[in-house]
Amino acid sequence: MKKKLTQEQINELLKTLKVRFEKNMNRHKDLKWEKIQQKLEANPEKVWSLYEMETTEGEPDVVEYNKKTDEYSFIDCSPESPKRRSLCYDYQAWDARKANKPESNIIDKAKEMGIELLTEEQYRSLQELGKFDQKTSSWIKTPSQVRELGGALFCDRRYNTVFTYHNGADSYYAARGFRGILKV
Repeated sequence: MKKKLTQEQINELLKTLKVRFEKNMNRHKDLKWEKIQQKLEANPEKVWSLYEMETTEGEPDVVEYNKKTDEYSFIDCSPESPKRRSLCYDYQAWDARKANKPESNIIDKAKEMGIELLTEEQYRSLQELGKFDQKTSSWIKTPSQVRELGGALFCDRRYNTVFTYHNGADSYYAARGFRGILKV
């Protein structure tokens, strides 16, 4: 898979990210775009991952800065789950399906994109910044003890409340995707 962007693609992505950053200052108070752009320009592989997030309609935006690690966290901030849907949880679940296999699974897809799946804590923190997944749902990183028993977790927002649910890891739905996080 080609993991290199043209300069035109990079410029367009940076422009899009800057506009989104300025439009949503409530997500990243006290942060300056210039410092974030410098970090991005120094990490082309991270820019490629952000491009993947953007092209799947994840609308990535900065939601946190960690002073200790000097890292900015970009999370998919699209109102509904990004257009990476109808996927099983992981390869094991995908492989176990005998009929109606989806295209892939979210663990492999996230890895291909160079991003991590949101944990339940990260998902709940995102929901403090706005109202996300009011019509869709998003798989989240599932604890190994749940996964070992065949399950996987997902979250959504209904009735102005964030819910965490379970499903068989081999299930997939047109309205369930996943949100990712990228640290730069």
